Amino acid sequence: MRIKGGQTTRARKKKIFKAAKGAYASKSKNWRHVVQHVEKALNTSYSGRKDRKTEYRSLWITRLNAACREEGTTYAKFIAGLKKAEITLNRKMLSEMALRDAASFKQVVELSKG
Repeated sequence: MRIKGGQTTRARKKKIFKAAKGAYASKSKNWRHVVQHVEKALNTSYSGRKDRKTEYRSLWITRLNAACREEGTTYAKFIAGLKKAEITLNRKMLSEMALRDAASFKQVVELSKG
């Protein structure tokens, strides 16, 4: 006796249609368009998660450069000074410090100059 796979196929399609919910026009209605739309969306969301990390690092560096210039130095000199002084604070923490606690950031800048 032949076994039909209708239930399995329907369940798989239902999952993909659900992922395409809210898409414009045939991208949420026609099977071929739905599959293309969902695949592309999953690919861009994957690469987007990688890009987000780059964007945040760029933001932190911009903040640090602005804060360093207020203290009379540049970002490059500041980072080089930190490496010479063997201070291992990451850019995220340094930018938070510059944003929220200017006094302690000023001390770190002085350490990097010395």
